[in-house]
Amino acid sequence: MNAQLHDRTAIVWGGAGDIGSTTAKALAGAGAKVYLAGRTEATLAAKAEEVGAAGHGVVDVLDEAAVVAFVERVVEETGSLDISFNVADRGDIQGQALLEISAADYTQPVVRGIAGSFHTARAAARQMVSQGRGVVLALDSGSARGSAPGMGGTSAADGALDALMRDLAAEVGPSGVRVVGIWTAGITETFTAEKFERVLGTRLPEEALDGIRTNLDDMRMTKRSPRLKEVADTAAFLASDGAGAITGTWLNVSSGMYPS
Repeated sequence: MNAQLHDRTAIVWGGAGDIGSTTAKALAGAGAKVYLAGRTEATLAAKAEEVGAAGHGVVDVLDEAAVVAFVERVVEETGSLDISFNVADRGDIQGQALLEISAADYTQPVVRGIAGSFHTARAAARQMVSQGRGVVLALDSGSARGSAPGMGGTSAADGALDALMRDLAAEVGPSGVRVVGIWTAGITETFTAEKFERVLGTRLPEEALDGIRTNLDDMRMTKRSPRLKEVADTAAFLASDGAGAITGTWLNVSSGMYPS
């Protein structure tokens, strides 16, 4: 995929994380001016330098005023906002049966996820509508397509985001703005004991993580989990004019975990 983004400006919300920073690097590599947004200054500054970002800012996507202010800053510095990609953490908690999980833990990713996505997508889309062009990108695990035990509120959060992006695409499409999502799940190269401890509430030994990686590979049609670079390159392509006819839908980048 040959993404050409030399005249474009992008914001990656949650840009210091694995997916965010890898995508920011892909966008910058295709010529875009890329800004990272996140909640921790030190981490953002380091990632911004690493990926060649044009700038960064401490922004909580749950704070709509801060989101709007950051969009305004980026437009003031560059003249436009052409790409917005939200991958900010929404606090999914998994590993508990629905009969046992608390309502607060179940609803956390739903409420945080849809609020952050709504704030970032709307702020970006308003600017893009005024320009007559732009691409709003989103990412979730595609879990709304199927069922599995122990998922907590992940499937509900994914379903809400799927709907938001489709509805937004219908509203802003006539103004030249595209809205596209990416489904991906279980990017095994990002798996760490710390990450699983946050999601599951328990620390897993390395041999258990290896078992999870193997099981996830086996669930794919390709018997190989998607790589960070593959997800990032897909996002860069979707942001380019080469994907100009793609909107109002989600691309399956799960290596066949969720057959279309």
